[in-house]
Amino acid sequence: MVIEAPAPASAPDPEPTSAPTHDVVIVGGGHNALVAAAYLARAGKSVAVYERLDHVGGAAVSEEPWPGVAARLSRYSYLVSLLPRQIIRDLGLRIDLNRRRYSSYTPDPADPTRGVLVDNGDAEATAASFARVTGDPEEAGRFQAFTARIAPVAERLFPTVTEPLRRRSEVRALIDDDALWQDLFERPLGQVIRASLESDLARGIALTDGLIGTFATADEASLRQNRCFLYHIIGGGTGDWDVPVGGMGRVSGELERAAREAGAELHTGADVTAIGADGTVHATRNGTPETARGRLVLSGVGPAVFERLLAAGGAPAAPVTPERPEGAQVKINMLLSRLPKLRDQDVDPQAAFAGTFHINETLTQLEAAHASAAGGAIPEPLPAEIYCHSLTDPSILSPELQAQGVQTLTLFGLHVPDRLVTPETNDRVRAELLAAAQRSLDSVLAEPIADCLYLAPDGTPCIEARTTLDLEESLGMVGGDIFHGALSWPWAEDDDDLATPAGRWGVATRLPNMLVCGSGARRGGAVSGLGGHNAAQAALEILG
Repeated sequence: MVIEAPAPASAPDPEPTSAPTHDVVIVGGGHNALVAAAYLARAGKSVAVYERLDHVGGAAVSEEPWPGVAARLSRYSYLVSLLPRQIIRDLGLRIDLNRRRYSSYTPDPADPTRGVLVDNGDAEATAASFARVTGDPEEAGRFQAFTARIAPVAERLFPTVTEPLRRRSEVRALIDDDALWQDLFERPLGQVIRASLESDLARGIALTDGLIGTFATADEASLRQNRCFLYHIIGGGTGDWDVPVGGMGRVSGELERAAREAGAELHTGADVTAIGADGTVHATRNGTPETARGRLVLSGVGPAVFERLLAAGGAPAAPVTPERPEGAQVKINMLLSRLPKLRDQDVDPQAAFAGTFHINETLTQLEAAHASAAGGAIPEPLPAEIYCHSLTDPSILSPELQAQGVQTLTLFGLHVPDRLVTPETNDRVRAELLAAAQRSLDSVLAEPIADCLYLAPDGTPCIEARTTLDLEESLGMVGGDIFHGALSWPWAEDDDDLATPAGRWGVATRLPNMLVCGSGARRGGAVSGLGGHNAAQAALEILG
């Protein structure tokens, strides 16, 4: 997903203005930066990381949003799929990932007294659920066949993401299924979904994986929905999304430990203000200006922020101005005194809430929601999906909260592009999105979600909404884009120049002494560590 243009092969090295203080200086302290720092320091390189916030981890953190309530929520990122076991092993990370038995539950928006429960442990129950809701005894078989057909993509492609980039033709040969290649990588995703599934409900379940944080229709010619879908189905070689025990903060905490123990310097509260073309990083820490110069600079911030820092450091402007990133979601965190009752009496709420709970996400509803948002309106109903992480990992709650039966609930609303909010309207839009999300959720529940919210000691309900602008202001994600820009295919084109380490590993920027190590790297996005791993491998080749 690199959107900076790589430097031409003939580009001269920048003139040094001072001796390097480190082998590598990393700008930004998100989870990818920590992965890069740990790998490089373990290889004996001197590494300094500069992070604006008072803690590292970026979006992969656990926080207590409500004072006096001992619930450590994965406030931003919340599930793990793309983090390779290789990185966990290489860095000695003590991380446990719990698999969810139930894949998803999807109430029928036309009749919420029935819903489809996809049970990974009971194929017969899943088939009966599809038949009861769709009226078609064959739809479960079609859904299973669609899932089985795309499974080889994950099995064959995921092992390549920690290797130098393969070319498109090589990956096509690896997939070894020309019809599937055409359906997933050459034609809009909506075509294969409609051809594979008959019901609006099943089609919507399949399409949502192409829309997480991505503003697109099923049939968009750009294929951005296809790229998003690909990253959601390949994780771990299976496409399963796991819950990190202890919350997402456990993941970043282990990465921080690995980086520090290897000898990396981690500077928090250090606001980088400029990056010079010679690798000098200017920062302000505790009100005091300081500089560090790396033989290489790794950018863990988004490409738009990176370009702004380069401009502040006097670097020539990029030959092509990157498109401004645009996120397309609202994140709502809740703490419940109990799980709400369902209208569907045939499904246990413990099962329904244990996986991905789809709300108003039929294909028709998703397309209508996109049209509404494109026209400047908040979709009604708001398509969303919810997750109850505490059912899989109760350790994120204090023993007292666990004893009370308290549960967490995370809602991720789709088709809410950043264009709907401005600094002047953010408070109003946030309130409107919160109300729209509650209406959407209430439409499939037997009681209002407001009646189930846990109350903080001051009497306020434990619920918060985070807009795209909130993400930009708190995490520095321009446009609230959780991917730092448009996702790219996880391969190189056949005519791409792979002569340099940066090119081969998909981490090139337009300057030869700077690499991208964050989500903006090719094969970046989500909590994967891939940007950090691949930037570290390229850096080690360059530094020798």
